[in-house]
Amino acid sequence: MKAVVYERYGSPDVLELKNIEKPVPKDNEVLVKIYATTVTAGDWRMRKADPFLVRIFAGLFKPSKVKILGFEVAGVIEEVGAKVRSFKPGDSVFADCEFKFGGYAEYKCFPENNSVIVLKPSNVTFEEAAAVPIGGLTALRFLKQAGVKTGDNILIYGASGSVGTYAIQIGKYFGAHITAVCGTANTEMVRSLGADHVVDYTKTDFTQLDARFDIVFDAVGKTSKPACNKLLKPGGRYISVKGNPKRNANDLLFLKDLMESGKLKPVIDRKYTLETIREAHAYVEGFHKKGNVVVNVTGG
Repeated sequence: MKAVVYERYGSPDVLELKNIEKPVPKDNEVLVKIYATTVTAGDWRMRKADPFLVRIFAGLFKPSKVKILGFEVAGVIEEVGAKVRSFKPGDSVFADCEFKFGGYAEYKCFPENNSVIVLKPSNVTFEEAAAVPIGGLTALRFLKQAGVKTGDNILIYGASGSVGTYAIQIGKYFGAHITAVCGTANTEMVRSLGADHVVDYTKTDFTQLDARFDIVFDAVGKTSKPACNKLLKPGGRYISVKGNPKRNANDLLFLKDLMESGKLKPVIDRKYTLETIREAHAYVEGFHKKGNVVVNVTGG
């Protein structure tokens, strides 16, 4: 099968398209033919070993634990293990690869576990479904950790990125009032997702707003709690993607339900292929993407 492999840390040029052995599912696993994956910040940071702590996880001098990147996928189950009961060949699914990665390939095995793989809603494409697990789960888990509830005033800094676009929609689902901070080019897009108020950071320093918020969510990891303290109401919560939110086994199913009901719609900025994945990495690393960048692997 075709897969994008990296054997050393560095620029997008370290990514190489190769032919490798197709995986075989264990008794409790399913084999997914991947139709689409994405390029996330986690992918390029692993590729570049930025921050340095990546090397502690992946390999000090070169990547040894992970050779194929790709954090999230969507595709069709081709084969199931002898003990699998929840899925069957032909099922359309989307999945969170977690820190095993492996999405930049034509096939990947997943355990039969609805915390990482679930059936794809019929009302979204494979490209859209592939873009949900990482950004969607991150937004959901941080907002739940902050105790989001009806009537909350939430400020989302970095509202036009993957996590930010999902945070707007999930916050609205929970009945919150959303103030979105983004650049000029993305103001209309975040409004279309449900933002009640939009702050253009190129024209206004959002940290100097007079409004006060129940939750300030740094969805890109570029500000800090001290910088945002004056924005918080007494008892208000500051959350950042630099943190580590608590996971729930039903989170991916929750996002599936939101998509099926039309309350969650992935934003796709650009589309690439495995052959052009170096260009995709360079673009995402530039910090200017809107929502998600998708890579078409096969079919779909």
